[in-house]
Amino acid sequence: MATGAPMISVKNLWKVFGANADKVVGSPLADLSRSELRAQTGNTIAVRDVSFDVAPGEVFVVMGLSGSGKSTLVRCMTRLIEPTQGTLTFEGEDILKVDNARLRELRKTRFSMVFQHFGLLPHRKVIDNIAYSLEINGIKKAERHARANEVIELVGLSGYAQAYPEQLSGGMQQRVGLARALAVDPQVLFLDEPFSALDPLIRRDMQQEVIRLHHELGKTMVFITHDLSEAVKVGDRIAIMRDGAVVQTGTPEELVANPADDYVANFVRDIAKSHVLTLKYLARPVRSDEAIDGPEMPANTIIRDAAQVILQTHKPVRVNDNGKALGVVSSEDVLRLISGVA
Repeated sequence: MATGAPMISVKNLWKVFGANADKVVGSPLADLSRSELRAQTGNTIAVRDVSFDVAPGEVFVVMGLSGSGKSTLVRCMTRLIEPTQGTLTFEGEDILKVDNARLRELRKTRFSMVFQHFGLLPHRKVIDNIAYSLEINGIKKAERHARANEVIELVGLSGYAQAYPEQLSGGMQQRVGLARALAVDPQVLFLDEPFSALDPLIRRDMQQEVIRLHHELGKTMVFITHDLSEAVKVGDRIAIMRDGAVVQTGTPEELVANPADDYVANFVRDIAKSHVLTLKYLARPVRSDEAIDGPEMPANTIIRDAAQVILQTHKPVRVNDNGKALGVVSSEDVLRLISGVA
């Protein structure tokens, strides 16, 4: 993940549906439950005072249950839905203040969206579906087909350029959707539950595809999902939403190791800790009866990946973080974690 100034910065963002929505924000009405607010005013708070930054090259995941506000949030970030209040900047430019012409330009050239429903044009071949985003930008046919062929190769659709959407599986159709989004070479990809409609095996393949494309292209991504295992798999950081608000933001390891409340703890309960946590989490001081001449491993090693070495050695593994000794991890420590005792 890249560092430095944020690519996207969301500050105190609200979206209230209903009449006189702006009067809800900052008033006692905002403290009411959703049902109470709806009963008194007819309004619904879909996004509640949300703030976060997305770094260049980061995969930032927003997750939550149905109705938590995550899809409304991503639509606010692209102004498909107009926020009620707050600021949203892209490389320092306030997206909420730009005029319609500038907004169209940003959507055409800087942002791309991939939705759960593929939205492919059934009467157009794969190559023309992918090239459509270039066509509306006024790119000539030869040039847009050349670019479409490049992204066809990139997303693993070689040989299908002349096929029609109905001839493709769900996973392949979603690859077309990804290719169409990538064709304009956007700086940010917004993916709103892109794989929710796919079968589990195809969904897993597409998750790997996103990871591969991210490694190859380094695109900044905002990824929406209701599935924590998917979030942990693809995300650098995760924001968990409930009732329109973000209740915790952190790396997968931070969320699993230190859930902020029972809501987050319930989300991460079924995630295998050994698949997410690193040796840094398990490292502890050396006991007086332990030797310290065992093998050495980096602190950022996932416990699952280190387990075989640790379980086979008869000495605690020394954990090192950029030259600094953090402690040791023994086979007993790993077994306690896997068994759920730790």
